Amino acid sequence: MSFRPETRTVHPPLPHPGNTPLGVPIYQAGQFSFDSADRLAAAFGDPDGDFFYSRYSNPTVQALEEAVTDLEGGVAGRAFASGMGAISAVLLGLVSSGDHVIAQRRLYGGTHAVLTDLARRWGVEVTLVSGDDPDEVREALRPTTRLLYLETIANPTTHVADLPALISADASGGVVSVVDNTFASPILCRPIEHGADVVVHSATKFLGGHADIVGGVAVFASAELHRRVWDYSVEQGATTDPFAAWLTLRGMQTLALRMERQCANALVLAERLADHPAVARVYYPDLPDHPDYATARRLLSAGGGVLAFDLAGGREAGRAFIEAVRLAALTPSLGDVKTLVLHPASTSHGQLDAEALAAAGIGAGMVRIAVGIEHPEDLWGDIEQALATSA
Repeated sequence: MSFRPETRTVHPPLPHPGNTPLGVPIYQAGQFSFDSADRLAAAFGDPDGDFFYSRYSNPTVQALEEAVTDLEGGVAGRAFASGMGAISAVLLGLVSSGDHVIAQRRLYGGTHAVLTDLARRWGVEVTLVSGDDPDEVREALRPTTRLLYLETIANPTTHVADLPALISADASGGVVSVVDNTFASPILCRPIEHGADVVVHSATKFLGGHADIVGGVAVFASAELHRRVWDYSVEQGATTDPFAAWLTLRGMQTLALRMERQCANALVLAERLADHPAVARVYYPDLPDHPDYATARRLLSAGGGVLAFDLAGGREAGRAFIEAVRLAALTPSLGDVKTLVLHPASTSHGQLDAEALAAAGIGAGMVRIAVGIEHPEDLWGDIEQALATSA
């Protein structure tokens, strides 16, 4: 059929390459067409069905979901527009009014805020535990307990949860265990291997690795849990876009290399900070005096790319330090190839009052360093001059 120019400009020919591209193509498409009304109708209710609308699924986004699912050892994944999108979808998709949630006390501030909102507005009961003792979890269990929420490495205190012990505290196996694995990444730990039912990531961090995307991913150990969250997330609308998914996939190609360098750099800095007179305490799981050192050696292949330390001078010393660094950047995220610094008490955990901060182990003078891949001597030189300035 021959069409006029006005029509042909709207319907250009689509390429069909005969060879397989090395990179994942970007399917920057919101909709997909069908030649069958029945196939289109069937696609609406099937997470594994045909692509038809990118809020439901998209080939590039699916490639990201499958890549992270493969790394984590799950059966299915779901990508989101942010890490909080993933966390919110999992919590809201799996918990209802009247349910009970057990969560470790040392949580990312955004997660703490969602749980607080669920308790205040939706009648979800939340019990906070230390994350150190399985007996605490056993004692907190109720007939209405539906979910246990943990972090592999807690932000910013680097507390390492004993995942197998805490998850197995539910002898019935009826409580869904959710683990935020952002700080460890699947390179250092795979929580599903330790009994977790759901793993969440802020892909903005180590997965993407280059400060150019915002995204999140949830990986599920069962198709049933995946379907429950998928159904909710479709209506929530917090799914990621194809270009962000493609950037995350590109970043993941160097994830193992980046994590190796970031962990090595972090250990060098942690050891030197521990010997510095301006520093009261260092939080890093690879230091032998870390309270979770033995747990970290069992569960993690390295200590991670994030450390924290308390300055002897308190809040003002912490603020002075983060403004004195020159190579490291003052920014709220982590997992970038560049080194980033943060004062948690006034930023990432600013929504917590003094009592909640103390309960989470966050001091007024705590500084968090998300270590990049720069040369460790250059990083130490910058930190050393900032310590002198803040003293």
